[in-house]
Amino acid sequence: MKIRLSEYDENWTRMYEEETYLLQEIFGKEIVKFEHFGSTAVPGLKAKPVIDMICIVRDIEAIQSFNEKMSSLGYDAAGEWGIPGRNLFRKGGENRTHHIHVYPVDHPQIKRHLIFRDYLKSHPDEMRRYGNLKEELAQRFDDTTFYSKAKKPFVQEMEQRALQWHMDKNRSINEHHNN
Repeated sequence: MKIRLSEYDENWTRMYEEETYLLQEIFGKEIVKFEHFGSTAVPGLKAKPVIDMICIVRDIEAIQSFNEKMSSLGYDAAGEWGIPGRNLFRKGGENRTHHIHVYPVDHPQIKRHLIFRDYLKSHPDEMRRYGNLKEELAQRFDDTTFYSKAKKPFVQEMEQRALQWHMDKNRSINEHHNN
């Protein structure tokens, strides 16, 4: 798929909210919570204009029974797509608009995604570094597969800093409450 990189668009939040409403209608009581994550969830960050959403559910096994309803909304079911215990739904074909990452409540990937998002929101310099890298890679690579592979080491390194930041922040909060 061809790489599309856009300036931050305030409509992304609205698109996320509209989709949560539609998905609530489909999944109903299976849903525990929705989260907007990825680059479209970070104000000011350039991004592929694809809304990444986490849909946390009570029973991941039950989600496959909704594949036909999701298809009627334009989603294709991609299965685990490389992350065991997740169900991924993609909307928009070659001009993708949404990725719905469905996870069970206790899945470890949820925390990783949200900490990375919050780290970028809290660290404007890091967000700019990430945005600059994405822009540079989008100029070098036409295809999202190569683009994603090229940015992976940078993202993994930044995720480690984000996890450390999160642990330090929690340690500081705990020390404050204990004093």
